[in-house]
Amino acid sequence: MGAPCSSGVPPERSIHSSGMYKLEIELKRGNNLAVRDRGGSSDPYVKFKLAGKEVFRSKTIHKNLNPVWEEKTTLVVDCLSEPLYVKIYIRCLTLVQNLFTGSFTIVVSAVFTPVLPVCHRMIPVTLALKDPHHPDQDLGTLELAVNLTPKDSPVEERRDSTVRMSADYSSQFSSVRLSELHRKSQLWRGIVSIALIEGRNLIPMDPNGLSDPYVKFRLGPQKYRSKTVPKTLNPQWREQFDLHLYEETGGVLEITVWDRDTGRRDDFIGRCQLDLSTLAKEQTHHLELPLEESRGYVVLLVTLTASAAVSIADLSVTPLDDPQERREILKRYSLLKSFSNLRDVGIVQVKVMRAEGLMAADVTGKSDPFCVLELNNDRLQTHTVYKNLNPEWNKVFTFNVKDIHSVLEVTVFDEDRDRSADFLGKVALPLLHIRNGEQKSYVLKNKELTGPTKGVIYLEIDVIYNTVKAALRTVVPAEQKYIEEEPKVSKHLLQQNFNRVKRCIMVLISYGTYINSCFEWESAQRSIISFVLFVVVVWNFELYMLPLALLLLLVWNYFFSSIRTAVTFSRYSCFIVRTEALIPRCCQESEHRGFMDKLYAIQDVFISVQNALDEVASHGERIKNTVNWTVPFLSWLAITALCSATVLLYLIPLRYLVLAWGVNKFTKKLRDPYMIDNNELLDFLSRVPSDVQVMQYRELKVDPGQSPSKRKRTNPS
Repeated sequence: MGAPCSSGVPPERSIHSSGMYKLEIELKRGNNLAVRDRGGSSDPYVKFKLAGKEVFRSKTIHKNLNPVWEEKTTLVVDCLSEPLYVKIYIRCLTLVQNLFTGSFTIVVSAVFTPVLPVCHRMIPVTLALKDPHHPDQDLGTLELAVNLTPKDSPVEERRDSTVRMSADYSSQFSSVRLSELHRKSQLWRGIVSIALIEGRNLIPMDPNGLSDPYVKFRLGPQKYRSKTVPKTLNPQWREQFDLHLYEETGGVLEITVWDRDTGRRDDFIGRCQLDLSTLAKEQTHHLELPLEESRGYVVLLVTLTASAAVSIADLSVTPLDDPQERREILKRYSLLKSFSNLRDVGIVQVKVMRAEGLMAADVTGKSDPFCVLELNNDRLQTHTVYKNLNPEWNKVFTFNVKDIHSVLEVTVFDEDRDRSADFLGKVALPLLHIRNGEQKSYVLKNKELTGPTKGVIYLEIDVIYNTVKAALRTVVPAEQKYIEEEPKVSKHLLQQNFNRVKRCIMVLISYGTYINSCFEWESAQRSIISFVLFVVVVWNFELYMLPLALLLLLVWNYFFSSIRTAVTFSRYSCFIVRTEALIPRCCQESEHRGFMDKLYAIQDVFISVQNALDEVASHGERIKNTVNWTVPFLSWLAITALCSATVLLYLIPLRYLVLAWGVNKFTKKLRDPYMIDNNELLDFLSRVPSDVQVMQYRELKVDPGQSPSKRKRTNPS
């Protein structure tokens, strides 16, 4: 794959998987490309894509199967394991879309891993082009030259070592068997809590003299990306998140600041590093870190804490099965310990027994399954059972619970040595829905959790938590995923979110119609009762009656509501979105903007509308599900809050409560300049599942006729 550099290169300059690098690419020529024109020729050009975005496009060479480009480009790379996609197209003026003729994927770290020192010359690379739909077809080759250097290094000399890669180049992400070393490598030794407060005096990157900055964090294999603050040089992020510490020394936290650009690669603003080994544990550090390659500062609050209760063991060494250890854990999360270490809400122990009837992912009719357990950003996995559709793992996993409203996701994958693991099935289990000590079989679902797939998995789960801590954590911001996928335009999702909003609006319209019917005297008896009730309530109204009315509604639904049936989703007629109504005004401000700029602007509008519909529908459904006792814990918490509000409003005049609220709001920033703003009501509602989440978390019934053991008994042959 590559040849090492000459011995004259200093050995300390080596390639690491993290950090900022400059990737120089020289596109040389193509050889024996595929014929795509009727005249027996082609008009080829090449695209490079990195992180889902086009970063380079070559010129088009007309009527040539052996084109010579001799073009150069330089990219800034911050993740060497991220693939660079090289695709070659044939320009076709008679079709709307140009013809695809071949592609290749380069993992930068794989090219340079054998070349341990950083060489001072370009590396020639020959790519054998392939079409995934026609793997046996010869599409020709593409010649490149690449050079990778640290971004802050001086200009490097050219390289002349030859590297030749075939289209069957294997992926670098094959699974590793769960040995004792692998087991220990999964367990973190501590937690670093980071509060990203603000940035100061950043450099402008946009023509308007401003930037749209966001921050990326990396600690070993872990990543986190902040939100984007538009049009500012002094962004206020106010975000809090946790990362795991796997090293005793703490490791180095890498921080990079970027400017968000729509339709092209984001601009690099600056970076800084933080050596966690220099920070004292169990205390909060206020840090103002200057950016190394730019002006400006990033303000952080960093806290290092001891390791959480996380472990992997065999069934013979189950923590909660030991009576003495169970008593200690129950004592740790008793009501007497309600106000010590509020972030430690409880623990969850998961016994992963076995799976049956899994999907065959290999050509041999078998699979190599392993199981991954995720609780928010905590992730552990079992060992791999090879060549088996009915694997037995018999492992016990213990997680620390920071939020009782978290969802435990158990995913089964098929290990593949030559490429990334194949998905076999998944279940999502809210912790509040779990019955302790009950071994259950769960039908595996598809990736979207909307329908069943093949196989069942047997789990036994125990959750122990402190109710007071769980209630207090309900009204603080929920933990976010480190790195979430970029939202994509989806017509199906847009229509689904529109229908969800439509259902919520139809409920409000039905209530309005009912009230209007009382005004219209459609039913004399109902109108008389409503009129008398209206006069009595208005005449005797006090403010404490408002939470009391909501309290009565919750109690009514608790005692008199019928058994909730499965949520059914009606199919509405197809919703046609008119593009003219969604094109933003900015797309029409300039006639000189290119077609791609307009396309990206429309895409952003679609994503905004799609996400707005999802947010509106989710809030409406969560309010409904709180009243309907979908999550009894949250409904009881709402009853407690409404009772407290009723008593306070009854005993204390409203003006004093409003005054206390105003004083608290005006002095909050003075008392704690780095406090992260939050809305307790919205934080509470974020813990209530929407109708989509309720459907995803619903357990599927096991069909006895599909059980492999049942089939064996019924087929003696």
